[in-house]
Amino acid sequence: MNVRAIIENAGLPRRGFTVKEVERMSEVGLLRAEERVELIGGELIPMNARGIRHETLKLEIMLRWGRLHPADTVFIPETTFRLSDDTFFEPDFLVFRRSVAIRDLRASFALLAVEISDSSLGFDLGPKALVYAHFGIRELWVIDASTNTIHVHREPVDGHYQSITPWPAEDLVAPAFAPAKFALRLADLDLGDGSG
Repeated sequence: MNVRAIIENAGLPRRGFTVKEVERMSEVGLLRAEERVELIGGELIPMNARGIRHETLKLEIMLRWGRLHPADTVFIPETTFRLSDDTFFEPDFLVFRRSVAIRDLRASFALLAVEISDSSLGFDLGPKALVYAHFGIRELWVIDASTNTIHVHREPVDGHYQSITPWPAEDLVAPAFAPAKFALRLADLDLGDGSG
């Protein structure tokens, strides 16, 4: 057993952080610029490094949506998405109405959140999806970078998604709340591996 496990099992009080405190820690250099973290219920969660497959998918989606998205709806990659005073995520993409300022972006304004997963798939489909549901994110796509599957989560009720549907790469997946221009068929993307 390691020291961290001993402390975690000791039942000692823990000190949580707020989003503002984490932002300040980053500003003063306590968190390095390349250090990727998310905050869940006041706990800092280190994020895995992004693999080539993850970054290729992200680039191809960004290029496609950049060409096709309607003027009144925008998407932003890896923004700090503040869900509460003690919780933020950095989804790979967040789709919202252009009329909403980034500083005002909250859960109720999200039309679609997208997480691209390779090494973090279990976390993204499990605990992270539950947190998104808890905050009422109406639609979450978790894209499995290894199988090119889009796991579509909809209908958040009491911290759980009532509808979770996996879609293979060949299927066109249309968002329920974002404009149809954000529909995605992973098989159409050039992933550099002959799959698109």
